[in-house]
Amino acid sequence: MFSVFVPAGAALKKLPAMDPAALPDNAVWIDLLNPTAEEDRAVERLAGIAIPTREDMQEIEISSRLYIENGARYMTATLMCNSDTNMPKTTAVTFILAGHRLVTVRYDEPKPFALIEHKLARSCMPGIPGEMVMMELLDAVIDRCADILERAGAEVDQVSHDIFEPESARHGQAKRYSQILIAIGRKGDLVSKIRESLVSIGRVVAFLSAVVEGVKWSKDMREQLKTMQRDVVSLTDHASYLSNKITFTLDAMLGVVNLEQNNIIKLFSVMAVVLMPPTLIASIYGMNFKAMPELEWPHGYPLALFMMLMAAVLPYFIFKWKKWL
Repeated sequence: MFSVFVPAGAALKKLPAMDPAALPDNAVWIDLLNPTAEEDRAVERLAGIAIPTREDMQEIEISSRLYIENGARYMTATLMCNSDTNMPKTTAVTFILAGHRLVTVRYDEPKPFALIEHKLARSCMPGIPGEMVMMELLDAVIDRCADILERAGAEVDQVSHDIFEPESARHGQAKRYSQILIAIGRKGDLVSKIRESLVSIGRVVAFLSAVVEGVKWSKDMREQLKTMQRDVVSLTDHASYLSNKITFTLDAMLGVVNLEQNNIIKLFSVMAVVLMPPTLIASIYGMNFKAMPELEWPHGYPLALFMMLMAAVLPYFIFKWKKWL
């Protein structure tokens, strides 16, 4: 399917579904979502460009993502999808600037596209060109990445609080370490995907900054490009910081788990030491030798019990005195 936007005063009007062969010449933005071969051919005839295939968009080489062909500028970026769910993913989106017309090709629905569609339908600069639409889209994508990073940072802080909360608050409560580890893993995956998206957006912005040198863009658009470059750099640094923080949180979580396991093993070790002397005494008097004088002694049984009790209590108090328990 595809959406066509044409100027309508101080707004962009989205045309209703139409025959691909009847695309209007004044279309400013053509948004291809899961396009068919017929739709690709119709847009190619109108804009005089070649629409890349889905396989072409998945290429990771810079030369396959950022290039100029027949005067049209092709830019493919990796954008976030489903970031509000437990299964975030990335998708490749291609921006094609042909003259003053923008063509976008995508196979998923990143949230910034819907936001910009509604924004430009309400108000925009009269006679807005495709370059400005693309700037609006990139700006919305960067803002979306910033919002996701802010939310991820707050959630990582909450996970850190769950790990490092005071011992008194944890007393008597079973810590769900597996859930905390799952949360850390999900945040790490989300932040890594955001960083991947920011790197690709940074390349697109840098490519645009390089190609506008020979294009008559307004001073405001050039300044907006510089601002977006600075924002992408700062957000990439913040994503790296969050990634390091998540790694630290994961190490801390594993350290807490190891500490809990060591405490359990220490408890078993102390119990084994405490019970060893009584076991030794019981083993001695459990031997079936005939010549054992204590067996005929009337007070031998209570004495053996007393010795076993003292042999257990004495190590326990020694451990408490040494503060090993």
